[in-house]
Amino acid sequence: MNNKLAAAIAMMLFASLTSMMAQSIRGTVTDNLGEPLFGVNVLIKNSSKGVQTDEKGQFELKQITSGTHTLSISYLGFRTKNVDFEVNSNDNVDLGGITLYEGNEILREVVVEGERINKFARKNTAYVSKMPLRDLENTQVYSTITTDLLKSQVATTFEDALKNAVGVEKLWTSTGRGGDGAGYYSLRGFSVQPQLVNGIPGLTNGTINAANIERIEVVKGPSATLFGNAVTSYGGLINVVTKKPYIGFGGELSFTSGTYGFNQISGDFNTPLDKKNNIYFRLNTAYSTQQSFQDAGFKKSFFVAPSLSYQVNDRLSFSFYGEITSAEQTNPTFLFLNRSAATEASNLEELGYNNKLSFTSNDLTLENPTQNYRIEMDYKLSDTWQSQTILSKSSTSTSGYYSYLFDFLTLGDNTFTRYINKQNSNTQTTDIQQNFIGDFKLAGLRNRIVFGIDYYNATSTNNDTGYAFYGNVTPSGGSNGDNPFTAEVEEDAYSLSASAVDAALQNQPVSNIKSKKHIYSAYVSDVLNITPSLSAMAGLRLDFFDNEGDLSTTEDDFDQTAFAPKFGLLYQPILNKLSVFANYQNGFTNVAPQLVGDPSAGAQTLQTFDPEQANQIELGFKTNFFNGRLNSVVSYYDINVKDRVIPGETPFSQVQGGEVRSKGFEIEVNANPIKGLNIRAGYSYNDSEVIEGLEFSSYAEEGRRPSDAGPKNLFNAWANYRFHTGNLEGFGLGIGANSASERAVYDSAVLGKFALPGYTIANASVFYEAAKYRIALKLDNALNEEYYKGWSTINPQMPRALYANFTYRF
Repeated sequence: MNNKLAAAIAMMLFASLTSMMAQSIRGTVTDNLGEPLFGVNVLIKNSSKGVQTDEKGQFELKQITSGTHTLSISYLGFRTKNVDFEVNSNDNVDLGGITLYEGNEILREVVVEGERINKFARKNTAYVSKMPLRDLENTQVYSTITTDLLKSQVATTFEDALKNAVGVEKLWTSTGRGGDGAGYYSLRGFSVQPQLVNGIPGLTNGTINAANIERIEVVKGPSATLFGNAVTSYGGLINVVTKKPYIGFGGELSFTSGTYGFNQISGDFNTPLDKKNNIYFRLNTAYSTQQSFQDAGFKKSFFVAPSLSYQVNDRLSFSFYGEITSAEQTNPTFLFLNRSAATEASNLEELGYNNKLSFTSNDLTLENPTQNYRIEMDYKLSDTWQSQTILSKSSTSTSGYYSYLFDFLTLGDNTFTRYINKQNSNTQTTDIQQNFIGDFKLAGLRNRIVFGIDYYNATSTNNDTGYAFYGNVTPSGGSNGDNPFTAEVEEDAYSLSASAVDAALQNQPVSNIKSKKHIYSAYVSDVLNITPSLSAMAGLRLDFFDNEGDLSTTEDDFDQTAFAPKFGLLYQPILNKLSVFANYQNGFTNVAPQLVGDPSAGAQTLQTFDPEQANQIELGFKTNFFNGRLNSVVSYYDINVKDRVIPGETPFSQVQGGEVRSKGFEIEVNANPIKGLNIRAGYSYNDSEVIEGLEFSSYAEEGRRPSDAGPKNLFNAWANYRFHTGNLEGFGLGIGANSASERAVYDSAVLGKFALPGYTIANASVFYEAAKYRIALKLDNALNEEYYKGWSTINPQMPRALYANFTYRF
């Protein structure tokens, strides 16, 4: 009897339990065109139940308790959608079709089940086109470096991260000096600096901390139509996307230690701030130190990056981002070659350079405090229109000692003269943008359009001293009559200490210059789908440039108006898998008036110039095969830059009329051929040539390659494999290489040619990854290659280095 009673009670409990559970809830997620979206995150709020859509955009969740629930549907590049639903006992709930509209990037994706297939590819972004446009639909080429790739490589610096971008080569290591200390890179034959953070101007005089990078977007070709000229170059632009709040609670602590005194500890913390999970806060922070491989030199930095997102309702959201950085470093070793007289040496062997010498001391440092802030408001006007309002402010400063070595040639024996000054400068920027982003049909044709207005202001203060002579040295370490390497003693005029340098600088004049410029812009860009497979893009920018110059005088004041159009055509022979494209893009540069004429003769006059103009024609194709497992881009470009302002035939003249042509092709492949294996590879060829130039000037001559064009050939590759089964489950390894051909840091029939040799750098890593932690070892420059970068300079690069990383996730 007891057994029967127990069985009856058990059956009643089971029936009661099952009556509270729905059999399933299902639906299909599509975009605005009705195309299914694969990998969309579907999560029941205030629960742990979640799933991703399959290749048909379908999802199913089982064992849902009875009652009213809210389904949160999110996908990167699309606006998150909340769907309320109610379930009763034993019901099967079918929500039918759910449409997601493309939107901003306030909250990043959170994978609730499974993992992203092609970890090194990222084909959705709202920054490149200022509207959510998939890469396969974009007539412009860009290369994305994902956070998964950086973790796989244990990337410790921004420069290491950029080695993964196809066609990008470092020209000039970050110096930390005022105005342009963030480093220079060659992109499609032209120099460029990283000056964009989350699609908005964000300046720095020092290096960018890799611990706060979500991804890096390298946009190829002149891009003035959407971004103007203040933060772009004729070769393209570099946009750093920082880590932002995401839906959920979590974070990680990480410690990395390596060769030459490298140590970095970083933290990442994300949490909701309210019970309804509408406000999310994220904090990233890191402290790092590193010594030089040379006889002196170091870097140390600390940053804290708070960010906040507030989803007021389905229509309105706010976000805040800040980054506060404090950095100190010795400026890296540069040998500046003379660009106005014939060179003594034409290569490193003839120069006899000992790259272990820094020609500085740890007393001579630069401090680079930097702050970047951004506030954004997004308002959903309707299902087809969205308003985006952005305010950003940046402040970057430099204070301390900057030194460089200059080849005077007249001293003989490859002797270089050292100059030192004391820097004290600051640059502040303000940018205000208002964008209206639409996705609608007109006469049955889909239009995706962005219309925006932009105000940009930059104010610079320069209180630097003049440069003082501070001894002559040879690249091999000789002193040529004076010895700059002795310890500080009273009679030693060339001791490399702060007090001795201050004594040498006491008679140098101090600048007192404050300058300001304003840029007022309006732009529009439209992508028109003529058919689902054929689309056309057109855009135009109007820029009004108001330069106040030195605020103490009105002589250098000027204003200028410029237009920047762009056009593109794209056809998908295989919809959502293969696209063929062609584009025309424009870039320009406003050139400030310059004083010309011999100042000693009292014959100087102010000369004005028209904007320089760059025009690109490009064509190629993009692929997205095997459900995202194979992404590739192949393109050919031809950029022509006219009306460049170049040095004239005398040291006191400037002329307009220089012309450069840069053409080439690029190939990038991201693949996931089998589970656990991710591959990224790229190759670029660039042929740059001066079409119009002048002899006897530092500007390259006709028919020769400009010094900022970098190497003709660049190659990069990285492969990462993680075991998913067996005794080695969780273990993995990575291997890769970077290669560059020989490049001339300058090339002149009159002045001579100095060439840096090509190089191939091999890197490797091994790791073990579990649910809560990751341990990794990384070997950079495994073959200990001695190699150099330069742009009319010689800058030695890091030899072999080993790094160990431990990361704990919670």
